[in-house]
Amino acid sequence: MKRLFLLLLILSAAVTAHSQTPVYKVYAVRFAISNYPFSVADWADGGPKTDSVKINFMFWLIKGNGKNILVDAGFLNDLEDAKEFKVVNYLRPDTALLKTGLKAADITDVIISHPHWDHIDGVGLFPNAHVWMQKEDFNYFVSTAWQKGESNGGFQKRDVRTMIDLNLAGKLTLVDGDDKEIIPGIKVFTGSRHTFNSQYVLVETGANKIVLASDNIWIYYSLDHLVPASKGGTLDPAGYVKAMQRMKTMVSDVKFIIPGHDSQAFSRFPVVADGVIEIK
Repeated sequence: MKRLFLLLLILSAAVTAHSQTPVYKVYAVRFAISNYPFSVADWADGGPKTDSVKINFMFWLIKGNGKNILVDAGFLNDLEDAKEFKVVNYLRPDTALLKTGLKAADITDVIISHPHWDHIDGVGLFPNAHVWMQKEDFNYFVSTAWQKGESNGGFQKRDVRTMIDLNLAGKLTLVDGDDKEIIPGIKVFTGSRHTFNSQYVLVETGANKIVLASDNIWIYYSLDHLVPASKGGTLDPAGYVKAMQRMKTMVSDVKFIIPGHDSQAFSRFPVVADGVIEIK
């Protein structure tokens, strides 16, 4: 009898814990388009040079449990790097966010997947946000990357200063490693090494789990063919592929893995506003 009671107690606790897992709605918000004539080969190793790919710049919004969370923060359009991409149809990220019915001040958290300019430069636009970033990625970004012989391609000094200021203000949490639940129902994972220790995000939506890969997968071709990013897209090509394989085990359908720059995402999910889709 005691064993039966104990078993029922354990089952009840498990059901209660499951029912209390927060569920979220997830959106992709496009704020710019590249007008450069890229081929698939420019973004995926071994991809066809004759096939074109349309590159979008986007961030992701996670809503629920009293939170409005961004994954990445976009960029300000005064950077030389943006000019090289022939950026068109640009909206400042806080302006693009208005299409979701939210203002910049409504954002509670920003999860930085990695510190390249097009993902981190806009973080200062969201004044009330607490910021999350991988510890090793942060340490390399603000220190080692600027030493002789190291690599700081894609990094901006002003973003380094912004992140240091956020840290000094107590508004930055450094996540130490892989498979960490940073907010109830939201986990981050590492392994692709797009930067020194980039991260991707797993979101619980109740019906499905969604992986926001950001640049841990640049475009769908890499995901479909399990090939790494083109040269310079990862510090560990084998790890990049293993990360994609792992992502596929996390979701019920591969369609719920969202690459960082492929415009196809905006034709695969319901449109809720111009340049905004709900991933469901």
